Amino acid sequence: MTAPEEIVRQFCDGVSKRDPDVLRPLLADDVVYQNVGMPATVGIEEVLANVAGQWAMFPGVYRFDMVNLAAAGDVVLTERVDVVGAEGNAMPVPVMGTFEVRDGRIARWRDYFDSALIAKMAAGEDVSALVP
Repeated sequence: MTAPEEIVRQFCDGVSKRDPDVLRPLLADDVVYQNVGMPATVGIEEVLANVAGQWAMFPGVYRFDMVNLAAAGDVVLTERVDVVGAEGNAMPVPVMGTFEVRDGRIARWRDYFDSALIAKMAAGEDVSALVP
């Protein structure tokens, strides 16, 4: 069995490649995904549709850049910079993620980010001092 840390790394790489065929086998049938503060998405097909919608929203760039990763048992915490937007004008969004792995597949995925920071980025404000 692959370690939870490696499963999460494969998943984040698959998201960056926009490849649902990489993501599907890494997700539990009853996977729950939530951007905290928004409703949760449940089940492989719904989660993949959610992620595909995000890819469509940001056709130029959609990438998870791993900054730090910590694992304890089946729980993996990620500090990432999710780069999204138009090619040449993408927003680097700091994100903390929690992944719970069960039987070698991601059963729960929660992301936490500052929506006020995203609004500042979208408005063209200089946020260079606010992003790691």
